[in-house]
Amino acid sequence: MKPVEGNRKENVTFTIFENFNSVDLTVYQCGREKCLPGHLFGPASRRHYLFHYILKGKGSLISPDVSGINQTYSLHAGQGFLLYPDTITTYYADGEDPWEYMWLEFDGLKVTPALEQTTMRPAYPIYESIDNSQRDIMVNEMQFLLEHAKSSPYLISGHLYLFLEAFIQSARIPDLVESNSLADYYVRETISFIENNYTRNISIEDIAASLGISRSYLTKIFKRIMRQPPQKFLMAYRIGKAAALLRTTDLKINEIALQVGYENQMHFSRAFKQTYNTTPSKWRNQNRLHPVQMVVKM
Repeated sequence: MKPVEGNRKENVTFTIFENFNSVDLTVYQCGREKCLPGHLFGPASRRHYLFHYILKGKGSLISPDVSGINQTYSLHAGQGFLLYPDTITTYYADGEDPWEYMWLEFDGLKVTPALEQTTMRPAYPIYESIDNSQRDIMVNEMQFLLEHAKSSPYLISGHLYLFLEAFIQSARIPDLVESNSLADYYVRETISFIENNYTRNISIEDIAASLGISRSYLTKIFKRIMRQPPQKFLMAYRIGKAAALLRTTDLKINEIALQVGYENQMHFSRAFKQTYNTTPSKWRNQNRLHPVQMVVKM
C-alpha cells in the first residue's frame, strides 16, 4: 500500500491508497470535505463503490431509478449515499446550508454479498441508519483510515473490515421477526433475484420457484407492496439497464438486448418503446453521453 498524503485544500482532506492488492476488500481513497454552497460533482460514473456520509448540512443526489429515470434525493446530516460502479450520478451541496461529508471508495469480492444485507440498491442508493451505535463505529473507522494512511497494510485492512461490518449492520434489512411480514421478505427476495439474474432469460415462474411459492401468490403480494406486477418491474429493470448501456457504450442493439436478458431483439425493441415511447436507436441518438473526464475526487 502506497498512501498519497497531504492532499489538502481549504476545506478538503483526503488520502489515496495505491498498490493495495486485496481481492476480497480494497480501499482506494477516503476523505472529508466541507463543501461550498452549490458545490457540484457530475454527471459522472465510478469504477468502484463510493460511499458518502453526511456530517453536517444538506445537499442533493441525482441517481437513476429502476427504469433508468433520474430521481433527485434531498439529504441531510445523518444520512448518506452509495455510488455504485458504472452508474452515472450527480450530487451537489445546498445553497444555504451546504453539506460536510466523509467519503470512502472501496471494492472487492466481499462487497456485493455484504450490500445485499442492506436496504440500499442501485435504484435506491440512500443510506439511513437503523442502529446509531453501529453508525458511530462506521464513522470512527472512516476517520481512522483518513488519519492513519502510514499504518501497515494489515492494520488498514483490519479497520476497513471493521468499517464494512458497521456499515452493513447500521443499514441492514430488518429481520423478519422485527418486520413480521413474510410477504415483505418474498418481495425483497424477488427484487434481489432480478438484480442478480436479469441478464439471463428468467421468468416470474423461475423467481416463484426459487422462493417455493406459486406465481399467482408472488404476483398478488408484489402488486400489493410495489404497486405493480413483478413482470412489469422485471421489464423496467432490464430496460433501465439497457438505457444506461445505450447512453455510455458503443454496443450494438442486439448485443445490448442479450446483455439485459432478451434473446429476441424484436421483443427488446418493443419493450423499450413501451417504456420510452421511442426506439432504442433514436433514444441513443438523443441521450448519448459525451465522455466525462474523471478526476480523483469531487
